[in-house]
Amino acid sequence: MLVMGSMIGSGIFIVSAEIAREVDSPALLIGAWAVAGFMTIVAALSYGELAAMMPRAGGQYVYLREALGPLWGFLYGWTLFLVIQTGTIAAVGVAFGKFLGVFFPAISSSHWILHLWRVPPIPLGPMVLGNMDVGINTQNLAAILLVVFLSVVNIFGVKTGARIQNVFTAAKVSALLALALFGLALGRNAQALAANFGGHFWGNAGLGVQHAVQVGVGGPVVLVGTLTILAVAQVGSLFSADAWNNVTFTAGEVKNPSRNLPLSLALGTGVVIALYIACNFIYLMALPLDGAPGAATILARGIKYAAEDRVGTAVMTQMFGAVGGVLMAAAILISSFGCNNGLILSGARVYYAMAKDGLFFRSVAKLHPTYKTPAVSLMVQMVWACLLCVSGSYGQLLDYIIFAVLVFYILTIVGLFVLRRTRPDAPRPYRAVGYPLLPAIYIVMALFIDVVLLRYKPQFTWPGLIVVLLGIPVYYAWSRSAGAKQASV
Repeated sequence: MLVMGSMIGSGIFIVSAEIAREVDSPALLIGAWAVAGFMTIVAALSYGELAAMMPRAGGQYVYLREALGPLWGFLYGWTLFLVIQTGTIAAVGVAFGKFLGVFFPAISSSHWILHLWRVPPIPLGPMVLGNMDVGINTQNLAAILLVVFLSVVNIFGVKTGARIQNVFTAAKVSALLALALFGLALGRNAQALAANFGGHFWGNAGLGVQHAVQVGVGGPVVLVGTLTILAVAQVGSLFSADAWNNVTFTAGEVKNPSRNLPLSLALGTGVVIALYIACNFIYLMALPLDGAPGAATILARGIKYAAEDRVGTAVMTQMFGAVGGVLMAAAILISSFGCNNGLILSGARVYYAMAKDGLFFRSVAKLHPTYKTPAVSLMVQMVWACLLCVSGSYGQLLDYIIFAVLVFYILTIVGLFVLRRTRPDAPRPYRAVGYPLLPAIYIVMALFIDVVLLRYKPQFTWPGLIVVLLGIPVYYAWSRSAGAKQASV
């Protein structure tokens, strides 16, 4: 439940629209999710060995520190704060605003309250940076209010945050199951079936087909091959399947972790990926892939141009009318709310631990005098996440996150190889399935995706890389400062 609850947020109900616009093929839409599923399960099976070998709180931070050295553990925590955790909090918050717009149409990305700046296009070789709006609209204002509310609530004790998490976790799994089961029983639409499966399923899916992709926001449109467009499309599908590794942060509190952590990683990721692929088949059975952005009906808009990319609500509305769309939107709001609560609760503990080690701002290590929660850490995380909410759209935030996430997944799985060589006799209650072939395939695939994202999604991937690299001098500055304090004691 921890793995599934961390993975399922808002992405599965939104990102298929963007993926469909990119790949322009029913087969490649399913293929994008299948690739993400394969990579997620292989990574989870690899992490299972590390989790069973080092069942201590801290998870990925510990694995990187032990395999590659303390610098790499710090860089993960640093990037978790600046990019990964806070970026995910912002993206899920913006998704919350998207679905709140179902109930309150005034909440929209086009309704600006304070338009701070239109960043001009900045040509850089074949890339175009900038060309984006920065400011507060009603959609990201809803995201900011959600982040502030949950951050404040979590100051009042871990039990308060845990209660919220327990209440909302079941809703996200129920929403997915309902979509899959009702869609299978009632969702088949003759027009959609003819458009997506009547001899058109494999359209545009050949390896020799050229696909149009825009370099950055407002940049030139170039033609790329099928493998490249699948890599570009991984931004949405990998984001939707991410956060499965958060269960490793709790290793110190899991009964029989050497057995249960690998098992939870394998079962949790497997079930969620199966549900994700099933939901995308339901989308294709209920709505045509193609459509027109200004069309008056849900069917005519198709998957590509579902209103505000809300594919999940569009499918339920098509099946059950307005009531279905409202019910799905409500379930997704609950799912997003619970997902963000978990991200906010767990993320603050990582920065608190780093500060205790002298590798983050000292004030972040302070606990609330009454509730004994990392209140300063929660507030620092809140402020940065709110700034990210106004820095770009949902899709741009995903670009920002996924590149950095993959960098550290690659490094952690490299650490698996390193530990097999440097600690061959260490107890390994579970050994990674398919080692060394499957982990090596994962590394190659993730490297390919990151290189493609650097080339075709430059706005946020390059800043993400710069954030990681900036952590190197910061690490040495903080570790030197911490060492000097210890020497003076």
